[in-house]
Amino acid sequence: MRSSRSRGTAGGGRPTGARRPRVSATGDAGVKSGITWAGRLGSCGCGLLIAVLAQVGSLPLFIVTVLAIVSVTVGVGLFALPVVMIAVRGLANYQRRVSGEWSGVRIDVPYRSAGEVDAYEAVGSWRHCRRLLADPATWRDLVWMLLDAPIGLVLGLLPASLVAYGLNGVFVTPLLWEQMGPRWGFGLIWPIRNQTDAYLAIPQGVLLVVVGLLVASPVLALHARFNRLLLAPTRAARLALRVERLTETRSQSVDAQAAELRRIERDLHDGAQARLVSLGMSLGLADTLVERDPVMVRRLLADAMDSSSAALSELRDLVRGIHPPVLAERGLEGAVRALAVSMALPTEVDLALPSRPRPPVESAAYFAIAEALANATKHSGADRTWVRMWYADGSLWMQVGDNGRGGADPEGGSGLRGLQRRLAAFDGVLELSSPVGGPTLVTMELPCAL
Repeated sequence: MRSSRSRGTAGGGRPTGARRPRVSATGDAGVKSGITWAGRLGSCGCGLLIAVLAQVGSLPLFIVTVLAIVSVTVGVGLFALPVVMIAVRGLANYQRRVSGEWSGVRIDVPYRSAGEVDAYEAVGSWRHCRRLLADPATWRDLVWMLLDAPIGLVLGLLPASLVAYGLNGVFVTPLLWEQMGPRWGFGLIWPIRNQTDAYLAIPQGVLLVVVGLLVASPVLALHARFNRLLLAPTRAARLALRVERLTETRSQSVDAQAAELRRIERDLHDGAQARLVSLGMSLGLADTLVERDPVMVRRLLADAMDSSSAALSELRDLVRGIHPPVLAERGLEGAVRALAVSMALPTEVDLALPSRPRPPVESAAYFAIAEALANATKHSGADRTWVRMWYADGSLWMQVGDNGRGGADPEGGSGLRGLQRRLAAFDGVLELSSPVGGPTLVTMELPCAL
């Protein structure tokens, strides 16, 4: 749930044919290590962070994890291993997120689901420790931490070291070369014998700074690919995760379908059925009074007409909630445009589909967009929303955004969780970007053929 702005962005045009990288849920909608000098400088800072984490995170955690695994045999590890693995997976997930945000290298989480496990119950549980040790991702994390200690240190420090050494040549060496001693030099000049030699350090320093900034992003990308080599799920793990997810979503779909049937039954019982019963009673009473009280009969017939109109209206509303007529008549694009016109907030629409999806996909996409727009209208505090929809690489992509206050949390309410369940029934994905202050972007993917 934490990428290029080439399409589907708040201010961009129609999406291009390239596949849109997934939007993260941490508040950043674009790859940070871009082509600007500020982005390259940020990449240097990120490299320093990676180097620090390699020494204070990966290396110590590797040692502690090995000790915890060994101590499982004597019982102590039953309490230590679950806690240590929380830290290990937290560090690995952070590196996955950094790889995606700074280098555009998406790394999926490979861990097997443990279901709903309480943190206190997990500590001291042999079953939970056995599950952790049986997960291949645990051992891949262990190898990654061992290798990341030297690799992360070297790759992380390389750009920043070039920049720091270059700045030394520009600002320090020309001024303090005499105080550095007779053996002091810089770059190609060893030692520095006079002021002219000291000034020659300036162009060398500028060159090193530029080189350091230029290589920062490629070096980060190299580290991200190293991370992907060990932190991404293997083909077998992907298959196992897919089977697990399909099993879960199938159960959720059955539950959602049963809940929808109960809702329809309740709406029919409390709405249209009551109206039709009232209609029948009015007509029956009118039949008994047709000769004795024509005035009352006319009044009863008027009530019956009102009841039939109300029942028809409620049935139409019910059908609209199941499958909107506008969706069948105009297709997904026309239905979304009609939905945008009916919204309380001004809604910009940018749709580009080569053809109509199948009816189940159309319905799921329509209701997903409708629910996302409703959430934005009710909770975002925005004064403008937008909808983007395009088809690429075998998937229908939808993006709903607003310029509100941001800070949306998928765990804070049922709206986004309901969207996730609706999309999961079609093996779809929802990803959220909602930094505090906005904008909020809800990006949804539905695999389908058009």
